[in-house]
Formats: sequence, structure tokens, C-alpha cells
Amino acid sequence: MTDTQTKTKRKTSKKTAAGRPAPRARRAGKKMPGLQEVAIAALEDMKAVNVKVIDVRKLTDVVDTMIIATGNSDRHVKSIAGLVVEKCKQAGFQPMGVEGERDGEWVLVDLQDVLVHVMLPRIREFYGLEKLWDARPPQREIALA
Repeated sequence: MTDTQTKTKRKTSKKTAAGRPAPRARRAGKKMPGLQEVAIAALEDMKAVNVKVIDVRKLTDVVDTMIIATGNSDRHVKSIAGLVVEKCKQAGFQPMGVEGERDGEWVLVDLQDVLVHVMLPRIREFYGLEKLWDARPPQREIALA
């Protein structure tokens, strides 16, 4: 064999106008799912209950979205949070941290722009995060005298 026969052919890929390879989503012709969609899909896969997505961009600069979900038992809560972390890593999103996995009553998954709270029903009811982070202004009745 000669040197030219042993050399492998370079793979050719489509290039953008700037000469860089096109993103994978464009090459495949599909839209890549966002972080929020990946987290919600993982919650649905594990049968999380009462999933609520809250946009908190107008309330805080720390995070854009909070996702609150309920698990049926401490083991279920841990499993839900574990799958959220796993699916996000597979999609290319690195979680900042996970808190509360040991007890399993309330697990917080910090995904930078998205916070995922997975709780037992009694913990969710006690803390009432939906009421705390709801962006709608409270309605007040004016007493007419």
C-alpha cells in the first residue's frame, strides 16, 4: 500500500457563511430542545404530579424560570430529580447543583436559568412556593364607608 492509499478521507460538513460548521440542529433540520423543555420532559417521564412552570424574570435576576413538581414518596422525589439531572446532562446542560437528595422531601435542582423543585405533597403545601413567586399583583378590596 502506498501512503496515499492509507490516508483516510476527511469528512466534509456543511459550512456557514463565516466558514464555521453549521450547528447540529441545522444540519439535522430539527430544533434542539431548550433546558426548560428537557426538564419538563424528564418530569413527565417519571410521572411527576402537578407540574407548574413559573416565569420569575420580572421578580428576580437570579433565575428565569421555576418548575415545581410533586412526587408521591421520598423515593419517587429522589428518582424524579435524578432523572432531571441525567436528561439535562445528556442534552448538554450541566447542573450547578442538587440539594436535598439525602432526605428526599424536597429536592432542588439548580440548572442556572431554571430551578426545579421536586417535593412531597405536604412540603409543597406547607411552603406554598406558587403563592410566593406568583407574579400577578394581589387583588385588594377597598372598603367603602
